[in-house]
Amino acid sequence: MKNIITLFALLVASLFAQAQDIDIKEIVKRADEKFRGQSSQGTMTMTIQRPSWSRTVEMKSWTLGTEYSLIYITSPAKERGQVFLKRENEMWNWMPSIERTIKIPPSMMMQSWMGSDFTNDDLVKESSLVNDYTHKLLGTEQLEAYPCYKIELIPTEEAAVVWGKILMWVTRDDFLWLKAEYYDEDEELINTEILSDIKQMDDRMMPTHLEMIPQDKPGQKTVMIFKEIKFNVDLNESFFSIQNMKRLK
Repeated sequence: MKNIITLFALLVASLFAQAQDIDIKEIVKRADEKFRGQSSQGTMTMTIQRPSWSRTVEMKSWTLGTEYSLIYITSPAKERGQVFLKRENEMWNWMPSIERTIKIPPSMMMQSWMGSDFTNDDLVKESSLVNDYTHKLLGTEQLEAYPCYKIELIPTEEAAVVWGKILMWVTRDDFLWLKAEYYDEDEELINTEILSDIKQMDDRMMPTHLEMIPQDKPGQKTVMIFKEIKFNVDLNESFFSIQNMKRLK
């Protein structure tokens, strides 16, 4: 019996030592990069579900690294032509109905995007999961059929971020991001994000179905579905300009 206990203790110590060798920051980086690559171009739908109604928004998107992104709304007709642009730490919204470009201030990054359960910050990822947070491996858990790393992200002191803490679940084999929990500064759970329907999209396997579920609003969620996406396409910084927002079709 004593030998069994000793063996078990050595096994636990060995697993703990291996955990210390894991580059947690690199895991978060690789999971995040599954959705962007060096650049990307895609189409997606967003369905806002409420207890008594739902509506669907269709859009096109372009990204360049982590600093540039652009989203063009293609449907419904009432909102068609709206464009959202992120350049580094700034965000703008072009509204063709009033022919105005509105700059979205940092104070509004936590606001709902187009009435959904995604925030402006979720949309453009103004904050960086890699650079604005410290990372800690809490252990491993099974999600569906996937063994996952459970990772805690705490914002650095100098980071201007909207979340007080994030928990992420990333698969151990392919670094697929399958779940996240978002907490406020008081460590109260605000939103849960569930990622599923893993498919081959261009040159990689990735989740294509995202659900953002608010904790305190029963029957409410927003579903984002990637319809098509191509990575490492030919884009440059000049594409992500205020002038180009008005020219997109």
